[in-house]
Amino acid sequence: MGIGAAAGVAAVGGIALSAQASSNSSSSSGSLTFDPDGYSKLTKTITDTEGTEHDVTYHFWKAITYVADPVDATYQSLIVSAPVEIDGKTVDPADAPILLANSIGGYMPSSVADATEVGGGGSAMGGGAAPSGAAPSSATSAAPGANGNTNATGGATSSNQLLALAAGYVVIEPGARGRTLKNSGGEYYGTAPAAIVDLKAAVRYIRANKGLIPGDVERIVSAGTSAGGALSSLLGASGDSPIYEKYLKELGAADASDAIFAVGTWCPITDLEHADGAYEWNWGTNDLSTGKQVDQSVSKDLKAQFAEYQAGLKLRGLDGFGPLNARNYDDYLVEQYLRPSATRYLTDLSDSDRATYLAANTFITWSAGKATFTWDDFLTHVGARKKDTPAFDAFDLSAGENNEFGAGTTENRHFTAYGAKNDSSGLSTRRVAADIPEKLNLMNPMYHLVEKVNDRRSRHWWIRLGTNDSDTSHVVSANLAARLDNLGDDVNHLYYWDQGHGANTDPGDFITWIAEVTGHGKGKKGKRN
Repeated sequence: MGIGAAAGVAAVGGIALSAQASSNSSSSSGSLTFDPDGYSKLTKTITDTEGTEHDVTYHFWKAITYVADPVDATYQSLIVSAPVEIDGKTVDPADAPILLANSIGGYMPSSVADATEVGGGGSAMGGGAAPSGAAPSSATSAAPGANGNTNATGGATSSNQLLALAAGYVVIEPGARGRTLKNSGGEYYGTAPAAIVDLKAAVRYIRANKGLIPGDVERIVSAGTSAGGALSSLLGASGDSPIYEKYLKELGAADASDAIFAVGTWCPITDLEHADGAYEWNWGTNDLSTGKQVDQSVSKDLKAQFAEYQAGLKLRGLDGFGPLNARNYDDYLVEQYLRPSATRYLTDLSDSDRATYLAANTFITWSAGKATFTWDDFLTHVGARKKDTPAFDAFDLSAGENNEFGAGTTENRHFTAYGAKNDSSGLSTRRVAADIPEKLNLMNPMYHLVEKVNDRRSRHWWIRLGTNDSDTSHVVSANLAARLDNLGDDVNHLYYWDQGHGANTDPGDFITWIAEVTGHGKGKKGKRN
């Protein structure tokens, strides 16, 4: 069965797990050759959002180290799940799309070392805590299909993996090093660019094992949320970029391409060197949850930086909007994303539920089946901003992103000139370290789309964000979408109304989209990398 009966499935759970071992573990033990016989045979019942159960039998390969010289195999390993029978019908996954689903949240370590089934990836191993997300407003109703699909701390939700398996796709879940890991000498070994290098090494392992590993290695679709969404975007934008080569060689990565076919990214926290300015442009007028207003002089400085950066990008909005700049971006977001999002949400409600919602949210005008409102009213509706200012390069080095750019035995470092200049942690120097510019390029998909346009990038992009997500700026994903559209790529980008960080309310549509762009079941008409 290809996409077939499972195309519209929106699995949010899974019960009745049973397993019977058919052979030994497929641990590579230093080899980069995949063992096609090293699986266990498992069965899982996946229940879709309509209540229909789908019985899936699949082959499961336990943690496989994907590099020859791992720094830490606990994280540098992946698991593979390939369906062989769905609802009593035999399926052949040999030519199926591969969903590469990472579980990275907050740039934290993610491991599949102890996974025993599909969806077994885990974030934030090794200590520390991923950032918490903004919950939907208490004055609103949950979006249709939202239950079970919002992960406020980032990282992957299981719905994508389960849906993919039920649709006949191969699911591969890679672990990766993260920012909190340190060795016995106190040296941090999971900070930038470790996570993206690991994901690239995983892709190289998959592609090097064409014909052995199940699935079409030229139809890899990456998926991730929050920091994992940023890394998914980066993986898609930077395929085969030479700037990673030395890092991959150090790990003994397979000699193969690390380009992927398509990208699924949810609420990506990326473009970090410009994220503080984008955040203040978006949320600068909103108070914190304590009712306190952030330092307006800092907010004003960062907004000015954003305006300069945005002008330099020379982006044009989707659907003929025209040049995007700091003066008109609010109009663009309202027209392109926010009003359509509210309209979709309200249209899907019953007449009585819609009337109740509109009575509680009088800032919305509902006429002729469309929702209208202003940017200022939208900001008031969202309410408290999640983060203080600066949101990402904190003056006191307290943000997770400061840790992401740590090095050696130094836990946290500034990565913007503004953050370093205004340091309040007592540093002796107020300049960014000499290696920071290179690391920023290694970690930012926009570098590969603007400064060094990469012709080996993915050409198909699924981008999602909750309208109430103040963990990041709406501009970040909108800029990514605009640049990709300007380059001629296929972009499917929309916002989930009244949803917070990590929302994924249309997972069934994502699975259908994969079939469409890869040509699965239709002679593989999708454009290859």
